[in-house]
Amino acid sequence: MLSVNKLEKIIELEEKLRAEYQAQLDEKTATIERQANEHAELQATVESQKATIDKQLEVITDLSSKAEANQHVERQNRELTNRAGNLQEEISELKKRVKSLQKDLAEERTQHKALKQFDPARMKKNLDANKKKLAEQTKASSLLQKTLNEVKSERATLQAKVGELETQLAELQADLNTEEAAA
Repeated sequence: MLSVNKLEKIIELEEKLRAEYQAQLDEKTATIERQANEHAELQATVESQKATIDKQLEVITDLSSKAEANQHVERQNRELTNRAGNLQEEISELKKRVKSLQKDLAEERTQHKALKQFDPARMKKNLDANKKKLAEQTKASSLLQKTLNEVKSERATLQAKVGELETQLAELQADLNTEEAAA
C-alpha cells in the first residue's frame, strides 16, 4: 500500500515537472524550428546570391572582350569582389550561428531525453500491474490464512480427541493392571 502511494506521488511529481517544463520545451522547439527556417532562408539567399554572382561573372567576361568596356568591367569586378567578400563574411557568421544553434539543439535534445525518461504511461502501466499483483497476493494470503485457521482448529479438535483417547487408554491400562493384580 505504501509503494502504491509512492508511485502515485512519483506520477504526480512527473506531471508537475512535465507541466512546468512543457512550455519551455515547446518554446525551445519553436525557436529551433524558427532558426532552422532562418538558416534555410539564409542558405537560399546565399544560393541566389551565388547565382547572381555567376550571372555577373558572365557579364564581366562578355564586357572584357570589348576594349572600351574594360574600365567598366574592372569596376564591376571590384564590386563583385567586395560583394563576394561580404557574402563570405556573412556565410562565416551564418556558419557560426548554425553551429551555436546545433549546440543548443543538442543540449535541448539531452534535456528532452532526460525528461522523457519518466514516461507516465509506462509508469501507470507498471503501477496497474503492481496493483494486480498485490491484489492477487492479498487474495492468496487470505486463502492461506483461512486454511491455516482451519488446520489449527482441526488440530485442536484432534488434540482434544487424542487427549480423550489417552485418558481412556490410561483408564483401560489401569483396569487391566487391576485385573492382572486381582488374577
